[in-house]
Amino acid sequence: MEEKKTVSIDKATLEMLEKAKNDNVETAWDRKAALKASCGFGSAGVCCRNCSMGPCRVSPVPGKGVSTGICGATADVIVSRNFARMVAAGTAAHSDHGRSIALSLYHTSEDGDIKVKDEEKLKRVAKRFDVETEGRDKYDIAHDLAEEGLKNYGRQLGEVKLPPSLPEKRKEIWRDLGIYPRAVDREIAAVMHSTHMGCNADAESMIKMAMRCSLTDGWMGSYMATEFTDIMYGTPHCADTEANLGVLEKNSVNVVLHGHEPILSEMVVLAASDPELVELAKSEGADGINLCGMCCTGNEITMRHGIKLAGNFLQQELAVITGAVDGLIVDVQCIMPSLAKLSESYHTKFITTSPKAHIKGSTYIELDEEHPLDSAKKILREAILNFKNRDQSKVNIPQIKSHALVGYSVEEILNKLDKVVNTEIGPMQTVKPLADVIKSGVIRGAAAVVGCNNPKVIQDNSHVETIKGLIANDIIVVVSGCAAQAAAKYGLLEKEAAEKYAGPGLATVCKLVDIPPVLHMGSCVDISRIMELVGELANHLGVDISDLPAVGVAPEWMSEKAVAIGTYVVSSGIDVWLGVAPPVTGGPEVVDILTNKIEDWVGGKFTIETDPHKAVEQIVERINEKRKKLGI
Repeated sequence: MEEKKTVSIDKATLEMLEKAKNDNVETAWDRKAALKASCGFGSAGVCCRNCSMGPCRVSPVPGKGVSTGICGATADVIVSRNFARMVAAGTAAHSDHGRSIALSLYHTSEDGDIKVKDEEKLKRVAKRFDVETEGRDKYDIAHDLAEEGLKNYGRQLGEVKLPPSLPEKRKEIWRDLGIYPRAVDREIAAVMHSTHMGCNADAESMIKMAMRCSLTDGWMGSYMATEFTDIMYGTPHCADTEANLGVLEKNSVNVVLHGHEPILSEMVVLAASDPELVELAKSEGADGINLCGMCCTGNEITMRHGIKLAGNFLQQELAVITGAVDGLIVDVQCIMPSLAKLSESYHTKFITTSPKAHIKGSTYIELDEEHPLDSAKKILREAILNFKNRDQSKVNIPQIKSHALVGYSVEEILNKLDKVVNTEIGPMQTVKPLADVIKSGVIRGAAAVVGCNNPKVIQDNSHVETIKGLIANDIIVVVSGCAAQAAAKYGLLEKEAAEKYAGPGLATVCKLVDIPPVLHMGSCVDISRIMELVGELANHLGVDISDLPAVGVAPEWMSEKAVAIGTYVVSSGIDVWLGVAPPVTGGPEVVDILTNKIEDWVGGKFTIETDPHKAVEQIVERINEKRKKLGI
């Protein structure tokens, strides 16, 4: 095992890694150490296995070694194809999530398990999709809205209908560049076709195709996932929660919900309040049922129900290692296959539920989407009945947890801003107060810190140091995904964090508006909330998104979804800092496009900086440049 100091700043994580060593079980960090050095060709993105003439690997150093694959593809061609395929895969994952949500919305009914909770938002979103709402039953509206949303997946003619928050200037840029998105499935298919052997062999063209594909994720697939989820399960509002492995309870049935698609977790939350199941838990010797969230599912249920956060991506194995998790219930995305074998070393019932994510060695109980509550009760029962199998000699719950405020949807942010609006002179439910403090310089700018954990870097360190550095420079931070959970674990989602870490301007704003300096906006698909907010801000100021003093940062990213996210954020005109280099360094032209030339196209670019403190310095400089250009 690597030295503890090199893997995490989280004391709960370090405690569980020591326990893992004593229990003779392995974790992601052990497997990373066993792999030793990563493949240099793969890290540079210069491996091609798109046909069976190879696989081919070419030199990542121009003028040295093999320069082309068997078909003649150069390093830049191979790298651009691989990058585009990562974008397509990430777009597919997020957008298929959105498709599942749209199908759930289609099946909502007054007497069904899934209902319309936010009728006001339903009508508002329906109007965006040109669905008639006047005098109609809310479920008829919901079904029509779902159908209209689903059309944006398979549309063969025309363009997708994008949200009104997207500035017209941005649409013009995309049309001029030839990257205005058409349909989700069409753009994914186009990338996969173009990266087939014997197709696209021009790096610049390939990157533009990837950009267009990513935009169907950010402004359509993820957008629908977020909006439709709010309609069914409620739009998040500020809620109290706790975070880290210390939220597990010694005498309760501990159930950890992990994954991404909220239909499963929402139904389990509902099932956990069933008197029959509560009584079953007590009859098995437990005090009750303790639901906890992991990764993005954790973000979904904490901001709607206050369910506690057990941890982020690299803590999923550690939760099992506590010996106190009776049921680990998962659906899709970011689920380590190692959980099956690991659970065998403890008593944990590892339950998979989605046909998209079978894992050998798990207990598979498929979620019946027509009767999801019945499925959830069946699944939860398995966890409850497993409580008696807990081996107390293997139980060690770290007594480490932090308080956090979560659930800052766009609607909640506007509600908070309304508290500082003089109704005599200012409109309600707008971003005007935010725009005013940015223009005045009280707040320097805004940053979205998002993304996963990655064992290539010290867990949580880059997230935390980046956030602290930004808020110290009067840059307000919004967070989502595993970055949000990192912020929660270290007290950065508390109001007190403003006085402790923020610059004087941001601290003053936080006190006035009654918010933390770091706002929890949800799961990884909820980056669409962030895009909605910056779009509204740009429209209010009468500028393009690229003109705003705003940036995106993914200090510890690891998934293909993150590549899609980063690409659509840059394509929307926002600079993105990456703390982990993507596998593109073997293509000099591709690197130049992504870190330089793309700025001329869309107004944003990628910057790779592994040192979070240097990244903060660069971000502050960039935001100051944006402010100067705006004349503020």
